Amino acid sequence: MNSAGLVTASYIAATILFILALGGLSNQETARRGNWYGIIGMTLALAATILGVVTQHYTLLIVMLLVGGSIGLVLARRVQMTQMPELVAILHSLVGLAAVLVGFANFMDHSTVLTGAEATIHDIETYLGILIGAVTFSGSVIAFGKLSGRIGGKPLLLPARHVLNLVLLIGAIWLCREFVQQSAMGGGIWPLVLMTLIALAFGVHMVMAIGGADMPVVVSMLNSYSGWAASATGFMLSNDLLIVTGALVGSSGAILSYIMCRAMNRKFLAVIAGGFGTGGGTTAAGGEIEGEVVPIQSDEVAELLANAKEVMIVPGYGMAVAQAQHTVYEITKVLREKGVNVRFGIHPVAGRMPGHMNVLLAEAKVPYDIVFEMDEINEDFPDVDVSVVIGANDIVNPSAQEDPEGPIAGMPVLEVWKGNTTIVLKRSMATGYAGVENPLFYKDNTRMLFGDAKDTLDAVLKAL
Repeated sequence: MNSAGLVTASYIAATILFILALGGLSNQETARRGNWYGIIGMTLALAATILGVVTQHYTLLIVMLLVGGSIGLVLARRVQMTQMPELVAILHSLVGLAAVLVGFANFMDHSTVLTGAEATIHDIETYLGILIGAVTFSGSVIAFGKLSGRIGGKPLLLPARHVLNLVLLIGAIWLCREFVQQSAMGGGIWPLVLMTLIALAFGVHMVMAIGGADMPVVVSMLNSYSGWAASATGFMLSNDLLIVTGALVGSSGAILSYIMCRAMNRKFLAVIAGGFGTGGGTTAAGGEIEGEVVPIQSDEVAELLANAKEVMIVPGYGMAVAQAQHTVYEITKVLREKGVNVRFGIHPVAGRMPGHMNVLLAEAKVPYDIVFEMDEINEDFPDVDVSVVIGANDIVNPSAQEDPEGPIAGMPVLEVWKGNTTIVLKRSMATGYAGVENPLFYKDNTRMLFGDAKDTLDAVLKAL
């Protein structure tokens, strides 16, 4: 088999491995295997490209691989689980930046001469690759800033922002026409540069206008964009593997965005339009929330748990911040030894990123068979003796059902208030990431355990 045949065969094998990786990541039991499929597939793809496609500049290539690989390894070892959403966002920005740089390099490479329809198609591929890449890059940088707290979660709602977006879109289309025409005559660099600046501005404006509550959707949306940018780059370079891999990432990201929107009762276009999650502590439409906050101590929580038959634990971002997942597992183990049926209820957007809580619990060795998605366990709450909400706010907010005029009206939530007793662990009475007040804290069957979740749960474990 010649070199081209080996490369093609390797690319097909890598594609199959990437598909198996996505399939493996679809549930907890096979996620580790799915990761290995992805690692092997990417290693095979890199090896085939380096040995079968690249013909020069090997020293530079190897140096850059070592530099990039070392940076990635250091970041992966240092990053905390609470920082995973912003890490994912900044990695998306690198895909977008790569698409922009490859697009410009491809445009300035005159070694291949195309004419007629082929040249026009190639120019449009280059243009779209840079356009999507630039939007992904700047949008991901802003998403990183919002998720890491460097930029406030409050949406930036400029006057006539929709008109501004429309003008930018029309400008990009007009510049595409100019670029194709000028490229045919040996030019085209200025329309390409102007479009890149417009795309960068659009990416910034688009994500700045999206409130904190919609950031899980933004992460998956940018994931999709990065895939389409990679796919467009594949068309530019006539690389089948990039095309297929980009399409896999793009389509899976789009499906995930749809799932996130459905989980939050949001329309995708409404997310792009922005505005949800003001960070201003919005209350119910009726004004002040009625009721009284009743605090509880760790030893009282331990007594309630020990005397319960059915316990539901609802983890949120606060558990990740406190790194309390291992203590939660120890409490779970003690209760199960006492004959208590302990289960976990996971909301699709808990922790600001899809699957965030599942990964934390898996890291702490919580058995997969007691971890349930919201749709699987929501009907069971009336039979639950004690629900323990650890650092979650918006995903257990009853105003989603009780306040039809509220900002989160209709959003599916975990109905913990329907159980016998709800214990909420929080540092303070501050609102969650969506900036919406929570009437759950004031209900008669709710008790508030204030303090750092790790410290309070350690005290509960000791009392047990």
